[in-house]
Amino acid sequence: MSSPSRSGTTTLTARAVLFDMDGTLVDSTSIVEQVWTTFAARYGLDIGEILRSSHGVQAMDTVRRFAPAGSDIQALAAELGRMELAETRGIVPVPGAPKLLASLPPDAVALVTSASRDLAGVRMAAAGIGVPAVSVTSEDVMRGKPHPEGYLRAASLLGVAPADAVVFEDAPAGIAAGIAAGVRTVAVGPNAGELPDGVLHIPDYSGVAVTTHVTGAGLRTLSFTF
Repeated sequence: MSSPSRSGTTTLTARAVLFDMDGTLVDSTSIVEQVWTTFAARYGLDIGEILRSSHGVQAMDTVRRFAPAGSDIQALAAELGRMELAETRGIVPVPGAPKLLASLPPDAVALVTSASRDLAGVRMAAAGIGVPAVSVTSEDVMRGKPHPEGYLRAASLLGVAPADAVVFEDAPAGIAAGIAAGVRTVAVGPNAGELPDGVLHIPDYSGVAVTTHVTGAGLRTLSFTF
């Protein structure tokens, strides 16, 4: 639940934390725009429309939506995936993300990303961030964001109910996925769009603090102060 703390702050208490990757832990904006610009130029598509709708969703879903009729969707998505894997210049952590992750118990954290497992490994390494032991990538779900499958799976793998977790997300599709999963959702950064009621927004993690509490019964909780 959310509760007021000292003036101007909010506190969220949870048992587990679920993070998106691109735009949430890792800033890969330059590479993402480069890859989709190449795709758009090849087929004479509107790059602005592609970027507005592709953020936070699986590349396969975006290719399927925008590729010309008769295109080999699998081959195009694979080609774009190779382009993304080959380029890491400009990838940096979102401010405060490494420090926040280092302060969290590893077994209370999951990564839930629309990227492939290989791409997640490449981008997290380029940003100097370790990949959590529990990671749900594009290979692990049948339905990508905004469907809640990824977040529901991550909560299950961590052994917590969705209501006992908190999601950090940067894109409308991911925010919708977190809400649909029944997980309290925090929007991060400038690309979140119009936020549903009750969704907290932060620019990055610079102003976020977390405290770990263990009750006498051994129940561990994490208190985030924004």
